[in-house]
Amino acid sequence: MKTAISIPDKIFEKVDEYAKEHHYSRSEVFVIALREFLGKRESRKLLEALNETYASAETVEEKAVRAGAKRHYARKILKEKY
Repeated sequence: MKTAISIPDKIFEKVDEYAKEHHYSRSEVFVIALREFLGKRESRKLLEALNETYASAETVEEKAVRAGAKRHYARKILKEKY
């Protein structure tokens, strides 16, 4: 898809220079930059969701499950010989 966008001259010059140095077209440089930008946004959304999920204190039930898992790990896993 073709599109027209306005870019400050200094940024355009840097993109053009980068494209020439690395044998990319300017379009490829913009696509790479946008992929990275969008990927970082998705990562940030995921991190925010994880932070929100784990922001609340553990419930009594969650503490009991975690304690049971630790006991199981100590009995079963730590005794295995590798």
